[in-house]
Order: sequence, then structure tokens, then C-alpha cells
Amino acid sequence: MFDNPKNVRFDELLKVCIKYFGNPRVRGSHHIFNTPWPGDPRINIQKIGNMAKPYQVRQVMRALDKLRDIEKTSEEI
Repeated sequence: MFDNPKNVRFDELLKVCIKYFGNPRVRGSHHIFNTPWPGDPRINIQKIGNMAKPYQVRQVMRALDKLRDIEKTSEEI
């Protein structure tokens, strides 16, 4: 996923999002996840055929980085 955001299956991205952010709200084709922070990066994914949209894969990667930073900061306190 980190090596090639253009070649990520939607089902794989969905599993990652559920693991880290819980179950999504589904509105039509959009799977919307809650994050522990307000604002960006937001997680709203949808598929094209069997694949995830590359810009949404990048948003998930940014969200995972932010989540890791938050967890690292809370461990230091």
C-alpha cells in the first residue's frame, strides 16, 4: 500500500481502516470512518471496480501516520 497507492484493492484498504478506525458509516458507495481528531486527514473511501481510489489510499496513509504520532506522543507523557 505504501509502495504503490495506485494498486490497492478496496477490500484490503477497508480491512486496514476497520482495524485502526473501527466500523464505517456507509452512505451509498462511501465508507466514512471516525478519527480521534477533528479535521484532516479524513477517511472517506470508495472503490472503482475492485480497486481503491489512489488519492484516498494516500489519505489513509496520512491518517495512519497521524495516529502513530498521537500514540507515540501519549506514550511519552
